[in-house]
Amino acid sequence: MSPRASIVIVGAGPRGTGFLERLAANLPELYGDTPLDVHLVDPHPPGPGRIWRTAQSPLLWMNSQAEDVTMFTDETVAMEGPVSPGPTLAEWAGLDGRHFAGRPQQGAYLRWVYERARAALPASVTVHEHRTTALRVGGPRDGRQRVWLDGHAAPLPADLVVLTVGHLDARPDAEQRALTDFAARHRLLHLPPDFTADADLTALPAGEPVLVRGFGLAFVDLMVLLTEGRGGRYEGEGETLVYVPSGREPVLHVGSRRGVPYHSKIGYRLDGERPPLPRFFGPEQTDALLRRGGPVDFRRDVWPLIAKELGWAHYHRLFSTHPERTALAWTEFERAYAEAPPLGAEVTAFVAAAVPDPADRLDPDTLDHPLAGLRYDSAEALQDGLRAYITQDVTRRHDPAHSADAAVFAGLLSVYGQLLRLGKQLDPGPWWHGFFSYFASGPPGPRLHQLLALSRAGLVRFLGPGVTVEADEERGLFRAESRALPGEWTEARALVEARIPDPTLEHTGSPLLRGLYEEGARATAAGLLVVDPVDGRLLERDGRPHPRRFALGPHTTARTGSAFSRPRTGGVAFGQNDVTARAALTLLRDRERRLPVPLSA
Repeated sequence: MSPRASIVIVGAGPRGTGFLERLAANLPELYGDTPLDVHLVDPHPPGPGRIWRTAQSPLLWMNSQAEDVTMFTDETVAMEGPVSPGPTLAEWAGLDGRHFAGRPQQGAYLRWVYERARAALPASVTVHEHRTTALRVGGPRDGRQRVWLDGHAAPLPADLVVLTVGHLDARPDAEQRALTDFAARHRLLHLPPDFTADADLTALPAGEPVLVRGFGLAFVDLMVLLTEGRGGRYEGEGETLVYVPSGREPVLHVGSRRGVPYHSKIGYRLDGERPPLPRFFGPEQTDALLRRGGPVDFRRDVWPLIAKELGWAHYHRLFSTHPERTALAWTEFERAYAEAPPLGAEVTAFVAAAVPDPADRLDPDTLDHPLAGLRYDSAEALQDGLRAYITQDVTRRHDPAHSADAAVFAGLLSVYGQLLRLGKQLDPGPWWHGFFSYFASGPPGPRLHQLLALSRAGLVRFLGPGVTVEADEERGLFRAESRALPGEWTEARALVEARIPDPTLEHTGSPLLRGLYEEGARATAAGLLVVDPVDGRLLERDGRPHPRRFALGPHTTARTGSAFSRPRTGGVAFGQNDVTARAALTLLRDRERRLPVPLSA
């Protein structure tokens, strides 16, 4: 008697749950009621997984509004499988759609989605949950795979393996190891990159300065846990918000490459005419890049197309919604913009003549380096300058008079879809994903009002851009300097790296992925698994797709912004889940057809 067919899904968080939902939706058409074992491997609860687990501080928020979070498909998703509609987080939880839910609440929603997907499977499918870590995948290329689990002597047999492991830990690189060794020698504290909710912050002393390197979402979580999380509270609201300390807070001295926090989430709905996307970076341009064959250079071949596409989205919205702020007819601008190079002095001069106010122009370089060239006379002048910058940013991102910003956000989402198609031929590198997150995935506006209140209270101090951190052996302290205030050093006995780990090929903390690399899976220089952009199969170093191994999520070259989506925006991750689920079920169906028919007694 032949063994039952089996799938092993490594990672049972939102991406694994989304794949399971698509497996259930497509199973009646492609696999029927043939017996099937589904093994889910994750040390954390299925549905929320690690990042969205319900056992974390309710002070930590999502950075998406509740109405913008769904795990369900609709007719805008490009897929062959059936649409299975369901509620958004706001609808499921009965929340105001504009509310920023706490992460435990999102975890509860994801758990419900998982239970619903599991209940949708027919009785012929048995789901096995394994609350442990997958250590290694082995097996012949054209035969059954084996997945070794921590704490289990015998491996799980699998006809195919789907890796949906989400964000990964990383082993410290040489710089982080050196800083940790320095801290140990001088009895200091160094916290390397980590998921802030998992870091042990208890050793950071009250009232003492702490150097923080990183100004993104990991910093926002750190800020929350070391202030409200230690008993402080806010009074008032908006620009009049005041922080009332508990006395248990440290003083956070924060800086980064840009020296500013991620842009605030946009606080209005984009109405009226929307930019027709894509225009300058769509299927035609992507097809041309794919036809060339070989690697695609991001900066040379792709970034100019992205810059032109983002400018198109920005100026289309500006001219259509606020023509009084332009000095040229749209038809004339459109024609000249189409003919102009995407970057450089020519397009800069043309745009300046057509758009009088610099605040209405889109300059990607200025956007990426907002404090370039700025110098301050004193640390206090820097504090005033940064508070003014953050206040202006929050105000602008909540003012529909600047809705061209929201159009650029739409342009970024469109661009992401094309980058996924380039897949195995393109390694954008960390800069692109940092730029995307900085503009499009920042904190809710209220968080920046809290940051300003903490700054006014003296509990957050801004270091500025281009921060350099040194380990001063002579004095036994960490020191930080910014290029905006050269020659002035801030000293502290604690240093926190406020960013998530960068799981490069060399430093990934996952034994499973290290084993795949060593066995022959192809990877980018940044350590991402290279997958076929069509169905998510792992590519081997010779370019062949592995017939029985798939991967979805941020550890792959086909990563999307999130495992969930805004309703009615195409849900790229949902489409990927669908095509991979259909490929998996087709493989299993064909396996069943090839098996010999048992002889009758």
